[in-house]
Order: sequence, then C-alpha cells, then structure tokens
Amino acid sequence: MRGAGRPFLRSRVGLLSVLLLCNTFGLGGFNPLLPEIGRAQGMANWQIGVLASAFGFARMAAAMPTGAFVARRLGTALVAAPLVLISGLLLLVSGGPFWVLVAGRLLLGVAHTLAMVGGLTAILVEERGRNASVRLNIFEFAGMLGILGGLGAVALVPPAWGWKISLLIGSSPVLIPLLLTRTMRRTFPSAPMFERGLPPAERATIFRQQSGSKSVIALMFAVGIIFALAWAGVSQFVVPIRGARDFGLSRTGISWLLAAAQSLDLLVLLPVGRLADRVGRGLVLGMVAMVLGLGAIGVGLGSFVWFAFGCICLGLALAGWMLPLGVIREHTPMARLAWTTGLYRVGVDGASFLGPFVCGLLGPSGEAVFLTAIGVTGLALGARLLWRPTR
Repeated sequence: MRGAGRPFLRSRVGLLSVLLLCNTFGLGGFNPLLPEIGRAQGMANWQIGVLASAFGFARMAAAMPTGAFVARRLGTALVAAPLVLISGLLLLVSGGPFWVLVAGRLLLGVAHTLAMVGGLTAILVEERGRNASVRLNIFEFAGMLGILGGLGAVALVPPAWGWKISLLIGSSPVLIPLLLTRTMRRTFPSAPMFERGLPPAERATIFRQQSGSKSVIALMFAVGIIFALAWAGVSQFVVPIRGARDFGLSRTGISWLLAAAQSLDLLVLLPVGRLADRVGRGLVLGMVAMVLGLGAIGVGLGSFVWFAFGCICLGLALAGWMLPLGVIREHTPMARLAWTTGLYRVGVDGASFLGPFVCGLLGPSGEAVFLTAIGVTGLALGARLLWRPTR
C-alpha cells in the first residue's frame, strides 16, 4: 500500500489531486456557515445571495484569462492558486464591511479557477487510453473529498467559537500546497504539452474529429451548465438558507445533509468513470443527467422528505460532473484545448454564479419554480443523450 501510494503522489495527477483536495476544504466549510454569517453581519436576503454567488461570478470572469495564462504558464498558475486563496480567506474572516467580504469571496473564486483550469488542462492534455475518464474522476474525487472534509471540520467546531474561527480551521489544509511549490515547479513546465508539435497520428485523429464536433461540444456545454446551476443553487443557497429557515436545521444538520450528498458522490465517482470508459461517456452522462433532473425537482417540491431525496439524487448525479470535459477533449484539437477548457469553465462557472444569485433574488416562492425548471431541462438533456449517445 505504501509503495503504491508514493508513485501516485509523485505523478502529475497525484500532485494535482493534492492541490485540489487542500484548496476545496474551505469551499466545503463556507456553505454551512452562510446563515451565521448573514445573521452576524446583519445581511438582507439579497446580500446573502450576492455573497454566496460572488464565488461563481469570479470563476466565470477569470476562466478565459486563466485558460490563456495556463497555455503559457501552467506551473505558475498552479503555484499561485493557494496564495490567492489565502489572501481571499483573510479578507473574508476580517469581518469587514459587506463589500470586503464579497471581495474575499471573489478572490476565493479566482483561486479555485486557477487550480481547476490548470489541473483539468494538464490532465486533458495527457488523456489517452481506456482509463481517461477515471483520471478525470480521480481529480474530481479529490475535490469532492476536500469539500466533504471542510463540511466535517466545520460541523465539529463548537458554534460558540464563531464563524470566523470555524472557517479558518476548515480551510487550514490550504497551507499544505505551499510545501509542494518546488515540486510543482519541477513537474509542470512553463508551457504545457499542447504547445509542442503533435505527431502525425494525433493530427490525423484531430482531423477526423471535426465532423459534427461543434454540435457535440455545444451539447456538452449545455449539460455542464445545467449541472452547475442545479448544484450551486442547492448547495450554496437553498440547503443552508431554506434548511435553516423552513426546517430549523442547525449548522451541524446542514453540514450532514450536504455531506451525505458528497459522500454518495465519492462512493460512485470512480465506478462511474470506469463505466464511462467501457460503455461510452454519452450513455452514462445521459443517465446521470436524468438523476440530476429528478433531484432538482425533488428539492423544489417543498416537503423535507423530497428535499432530502433531491439532495441525495444531486449527490449521485455529481459523479458525472467531469464527463462532458472528456467528450469535449475528443472533439477539440490539442492546440485549442486550453482555450476550450477555459470557455467551458466560463459557462459552468457563470451558472455557478447564477444558481445562488437567482435563488436569492426570487426568494422562497421562486426557488421551487426555478429548481423545477432546471430539473425539467436536465431530464430533457438526459433523454437526448440516452436516445442518441455521443462518445
């Protein structure tokens, strides 16, 4: 076990997974604390929505510049991610005026974009063979594990310590990547592999992939956006705010409900990746899109039973979060991969921003309608993928 673990941690995927794992602890720890932050800072409902959605807005705005930057300075982007995250965390826990807190959330979003776009690009460049989806899902597994760790850490901190100390404790693993700075610099070059010359076989493969590629990529963008709308709206706003408001859930109750969804995601994430490599990404993506649609509708219907059922379905559906990128990789020339990955993140992160923002604007009466609309769209996309799967 020890001998098998060391090569993985020294591999490119292993290093990227450690980076994402440590960076996402704070992401998981923030959501259960949102009601306490709102009460402590005296925020209105729309302000809570803005604070929650600022993270997704920053990710959306930074995605394309980050894609261009990663194409030339991959190692620098990966090393900068934890530094930017720490800066944002310090602003957030300063407890300053509302817009200072928003600025902290914006920096956290930029940090997450640096890690995600840089990590995904590095993995997609090397995506070959039968285990391609598994490698993407290992990276996603690390992120989900970090979110779960942050949820657990915050749940265990006594509420009397306050939200600032709780968030600092939950985010503390971000210090670990600072110890890996030299290794990151050695492992990831200044320019990624896709800027090198491609062999003739790779060029021929890319040429064959152009037929119908635009429609396939557009479909994958739509699926990714629906995934982000559903999960961001539910996890960043509906569960913490509505759970406390309508069902009387405490910080611990909110943490455990979100942790249950994340745990299910972790359980099925790698098996889903293996299944996608065997039967095709499009077919598996269609199934998880149907589950996501049912989950969004369940959360929007109202009763606590449906509310919890919807969270569980959304957790299961998250196992397909990385599959659209695998399909996009197969239909994108290597030289445009970083740009396309950045553009995809614009759509996904824009949806991550809009999910909690729209929920905050619509208020309690509009949440159900919004989530039901997302669910119906997810069911329609899932039916399309099952009817005519794409690889």
